[in-house]
Amino acid sequence: MKILIIEDEKDLREVMTRSLEKERFVVETAADYSTALQKINDYDYDCILLDIMLPEEDGLRVLALLRADPSTRKLPVVMLTAKGTEYDKVLGLDQGADDYITK
Repeated sequence: MKILIIEDEKDLREVMTRSLEKERFVVETAADYSTALQKINDYDYDCILLDIMLPEEDGLRVLALLRADPSTRKLPVVMLTAKGTEYDKVLGLDQGADDYITK
């Protein structure tokens, strides 16, 4: 399974990558909006772990683009974010996230 982690916090990104690689997942990372879009356009993933707060543009914009594109519409996306209010969770799920995990 190939996973894309879109997370701007370097330490958290590295811990997540190591943990998933120990479980034998293939992991790629992106630290910002532009890199995320480039990787999504260039490669196929089985799942995306997506932070909401990113440099340049927020993760909800990435999610909207994924859900608007027929080739990625059904790609599983798990929001991983520090925004833990009920409103934020509902917003992420309503916009098409498959799950929402608070950091």
